[in-house]
Amino acid sequence: MIVLAIDTAGTGCFAAVYDSADDTVLASAGADIGRGHAEQLMAFIDDALAASGKSLPDIDRIAVTIGPGSFTGIRVGVAAARGFALALGVPAIGISVLAALAGATREAHPGQAVLAAMDAKRDELYCQSFEADGTARTEPQMLELSEARRIFAGFDGVICGTATKHLIDNPPENVAQTDMTDIRIVARLAAAADPSQGKPSPLYLRGPDVKSQAGFAVARA
Repeated sequence: MIVLAIDTAGTGCFAAVYDSADDTVLASAGADIGRGHAEQLMAFIDDALAASGKSLPDIDRIAVTIGPGSFTGIRVGVAAARGFALALGVPAIGISVLAALAGATREAHPGQAVLAAMDAKRDELYCQSFEADGTARTEPQMLELSEARRIFAGFDGVICGTATKHLIDNPPENVAQTDMTDIRIVARLAAAADPSQGKPSPLYLRGPDVKSQAGFAVARA
């Protein structure tokens, strides 16, 4: 399966063409641009396609990060993914940044449960925990720091993400404490996901009715 993966959930703007047959990114393009995702995303997609030797008719599935992250960036990526999916007649799959972070950590620490924790500022964290096989233990949620510490005290696995330092003292150096996603993991999760789950939607964890806005995919990697 050939997947076009898009990641605009953070300050970066990235596109990649991925072949699920051998778990390989054929080509990628992008940069940590801060802002201006709408102006640059299509050029990065064109660059990734050209470098991969593939064209849009070769694409079997679209993958896109849906958050948590940059409100504007997420909307740009999701809109692009939906547009490509409609034009090509292929599924578009939304992958949460939390699932992507956990997927990369499981690859580095196989056989262990993972808690992905992102610093949401204001003494709040975005969190989601996963079993060792990638199955979600919890839904993505925003928690106050004190509540997250209480809930995840003594977590029986690996904690990753920028909020790791808020949950444990002296985090191990071999665990990623970044919210930058590995686009290969995003594409891999999308390739393994159920294509009937529906259109990707932004994952917003702030606000009075976050559950109705949340669309996310968690697949076994």
